Amino acid sequence: MAVTLADPARSTAATDLMARLGHDFDDPELLAQALTHRSWCAEHAGYASNERLEFLGDAVLGLVVTDHIFRTYPELHEGALAKLRARVVSAPVLAEVGDELGLGAVLRLGKGEDASGGRTKQSILADAFEAVIGALFLDGGPDEAARLVLDRLGGHIVDAAAGPGGHDHKTQLQELVARRAAGVLSYAVTDEGPDHDKVFHATVSVDGAVVGTGSGRSKKLAEQDAAAAALVHLRVDGGGATGEGTDA
Repeated sequence: MAVTLADPARSTAATDLMARLGHDFDDPELLAQALTHRSWCAEHAGYASNERLEFLGDAVLGLVVTDHIFRTYPELHEGALAKLRARVVSAPVLAEVGDELGLGAVLRLGKGEDASGGRTKQSILADAFEAVIGALFLDGGPDEAARLVLDRLGGHIVDAAAGPGGHDHKTQLQELVARRAAGVLSYAVTDEGPDHDKVFHATVSVDGAVVGTGSGRSKKLAEQDAAAAALVHLRVDGGGATGEGTDA
């Protein structure tokens, strides 16, 4: 349901969004501008759209993701890194993150754009998320902007790095357990902390026997961390649940 924001810089909805972003803006007008679509500006004189902040946020997003994957995946060559970055910073992924943050409900849209479903349009949500990154960069600095990007896109990076065939820790663990006919693989995830600063804890079991635990800033990252621990346990220690030694 849309929230009508005459002044998102001072609204309860904007305060809630800042909590989800994990940043209390010193200049909330920056956040307000990030939520202002050009269709609103066409109907209300004196407002600046989010397009300049989107331009800035796009550059920050690209740098943060590039730096992260460069350091995290040293085995990938330039072409593979470029493809991975493209998958992560694609409009569908950014729109999904924007939707998770609830940006659609707090956007300032013109009447026509609002009536035509603008709050759920992929392009508008993706652009708004980039604009929010730009606003956060200006208000909180590069470290705060990088934190938001990696908090919200970390799981997507792991998934994208797996590729179509899947070589992430969860897939490797599934394949290992299947080869050994070890039993049924299952994950249990809990979380703690406020909505804007949650930490997830995952436990992975084979036929009820715990073989790995992990944590992360998202459910996906916690499960990947637990799967990585399980792989070490099963491959190096033999993993009592499988009754086998080291796996090639």
